[in-house]
Amino acid sequence: MKIYLDNNATTRPAPEVVTAMIESLREGWANPSSAHRAGQEARWPMELARESVCKLIGCRDGELVVTSGGTEAANLAIRGALSAQAKRSVLVTNRLEHATVRELAETLQDTGTEVIWVRCDARGLLDLNALEDLLDRKVDQVALVSVMWVNNETGVIQPIEEIGRMCRSRGVWFHTDATQGVGKMPLEVAGLPIDLVTFSAHKFHGPKGIGGLYLRGDIRIRPQVIGGGQERGRRGGTENLSGIVGMGAAARLAHTWLATNERTRLARLRDSFERRIIAAAGEATVNGADAPRLWSTSNIAFGKLEGEAILLLLSERGVYASAGAACSSGSVEPSPVLVAMGLAPAAVAASLRFSLSRHTTEQEIDAAIPIIARVVDTLRATLASV
Repeated sequence: MKIYLDNNATTRPAPEVVTAMIESLREGWANPSSAHRAGQEARWPMELARESVCKLIGCRDGELVVTSGGTEAANLAIRGALSAQAKRSVLVTNRLEHATVRELAETLQDTGTEVIWVRCDARGLLDLNALEDLLDRKVDQVALVSVMWVNNETGVIQPIEEIGRMCRSRGVWFHTDATQGVGKMPLEVAGLPIDLVTFSAHKFHGPKGIGGLYLRGDIRIRPQVIGGGQERGRRGGTENLSGIVGMGAAARLAHTWLATNERTRLARLRDSFERRIIAAAGEATVNGADAPRLWSTSNIAFGKLEGEAILLLLSERGVYASAGAACSSGSVEPSPVLVAMGLAPAAVAASLRFSLSRHTTEQEIDAAIPIIARVVDTLRATLASV
């Protein structure tokens, strides 16, 4: 049995998504911007797909900008928001962010943009008092606050609505990276004090290479990809028709799934997994356990062991997890997220992320736990003999 517990890195495309994309590539391949019949026939399924995505996140079609994925969407949101405001230039974010936002902020800082990093606590939650104090002191200078909704490494959910209210009351734009939340929890972004939301389809059983940016109706940003006037002039380039159709199919499936009680089942399954791992492996702790977390994620520190060693042995035995964000695979650098939470270096190095999808079964978890326990016992015995 191969047990895939790395769904925060990517999810398996749903069969309905694959079928929809193949049909689009075979039959509806014309340029949807063309005025002729073939172009308009290709455009119809694209518009239906956009409607499905808007329904999933809770916005109008005119507020959705389709991009090549979450990374481009975040770059468009942050760069576009900063360049659109002549009198405000400060970016506020934090070290808990995915590399998409964190590394972009570091790059902007290196090239002259003032970036202020708000601290967080040991649970992985932003310090709201520090953020509020900062906004009060620099209210006329802050162009954008960027705080991710659900952390990709720990699953910790930030109090996005409260942060949004802080920003809205001071006239500051607010962006959230909702990549790990879209399709996994109900969202109605247009009804919340949020100005920009970014996401990626492959995190909710859609295809890679497609994602989106929600822009609140009255927000105007400067385009970063110029040429062609697509997406109402906000992002140029011929539409990735099959990708959009695939994302739409994934959005429809996710919307239907969210109407069930499956999230409760998966939360119980995640909690049971953690309890049983701690009982079986010993010297294991759950990072972010005291904060609100999404059902999908469990980040566990295994005492003084090396997480990379555990990961490799698990992979050989058919259990697939992660030592952090997928884009950091192969890196010897410690997780910036766990470092920001104040974990000791040994605990950071000993941490693994296990992430579920809506298709994860109890049988898979039952099979994974003894494998993980045996790997941990083997490494501890090896360490003790050295």
